[in-house]
Amino acid sequence: MRVAILGCGYVGLELGRQLTDAGHDVVGVRRSDAGLDAIEAAGFEAVRADLTDAESLAAVPDADWLVYAASAGGRGVDAARAAYVDGLRTVVETFGARASPPDRLVYTSSTGVYGDHDGGWVDESTTPDPATDRQRVLVEAERIALEADPMDGTVVRFGGLYGPDRYRLDYYLDGPVTEGYLNSIHRDDAAGVVAHLLETDRARGEVILAVDDDPVSKWAFADWLADECGRPHAPKQTVEERAAAGEVSRRVRANKRCANDRLHELGYELRYPTVRDGYRPAIDAFRDD
Repeated sequence: MRVAILGCGYVGLELGRQLTDAGHDVVGVRRSDAGLDAIEAAGFEAVRADLTDAESLAAVPDADWLVYAASAGGRGVDAARAAYVDGLRTVVETFGARASPPDRLVYTSSTGVYGDHDGGWVDESTTPDPATDRQRVLVEAERIALEADPMDGTVVRFGGLYGPDRYRLDYYLDGPVTEGYLNSIHRDDAAGVVAHLLETDRARGEVILAVDDDPVSKWAFADWLADECGRPHAPKQTVEERAAAGEVSRRVRANKRCANDRLHELGYELRYPTVRDGYRPAIDAFRDD
C-alpha cells in the first residue's frame, strides 16, 4: 500500500520505518529541511508540504492510507488550531477531492481530551471532558477525522509518549514529582498500533486508546526508578502544592487511568507492556554512565 504520513515527526518516523520494513510504499511529509533530512535518514521518501495549504499538498502523491500525525508549532491554542483543525480539514478536503482518494485516515490524538477523573478509569466509551482550550481543539479535530469523506477515519488517542530521546529521567530522579497516574505508551508501540490497525483493516470509524497495560502511580514509578538507578527517592508534590507554587492551576489536572482492553481485543501485542519495561534501556544507560 502507498502510505502518506503527514507531520512525520517522533512517532511518524518510527511508523514509516515499520511500514517500510513490512513492504509498504511510504511517503513522509514535513515542511522543514531538518524534518525532510530525518525522513530520508529513516529510509523512506520525503516530501515538503504545508498541511494548511491545499496548493502545497499537490506535491504529495496519491495514497491508499493517510496518517495525520502533525504537532503544533507552539503551545498556544492558535498554533494548536492551525495544526490540528485547519491542517486536518485542508487535508481531508484536498485528498477527498482527488480522483483516487485515500481509503483510510488515521488521526493521532491524545488521552488529554478526557480531562480529570480523580484517578478513575476511562476507556473509549467515556465522553471527553477537555479542561483547556487546547484540549477542546483536539476534540474538534477528532470529529473532523471521524466524519472524513470519502475515506474512513480512525482516531488513536495516545497516552504520554516516551522512548529514545524522550526519557524523563531527570524529572523522576530529581523531582519534585507531582501526584497522579502515568498513562504511557512507548514510541515503538505508538507507531505499532497505527500500523496494526491499518494492516489488519480494523477500527474503521472508531476511537482507540493507545496506552500500555499499567497506568502506574507517578510517585510509585519515581521510587522504583530511583531504586533501579541507585538514587535516593525524589521529593513528591501534590497538585495543590504545585498550584500554590504557581506551576499549575488547581482547575487543570488530568488524574485518570486509561484502559486498553479494546486495543487487546483488536489483537495488538505491546512490545513494552509497562513503562517499567520501556524505561529499561534508559536505566541501563544511566547505570553504565
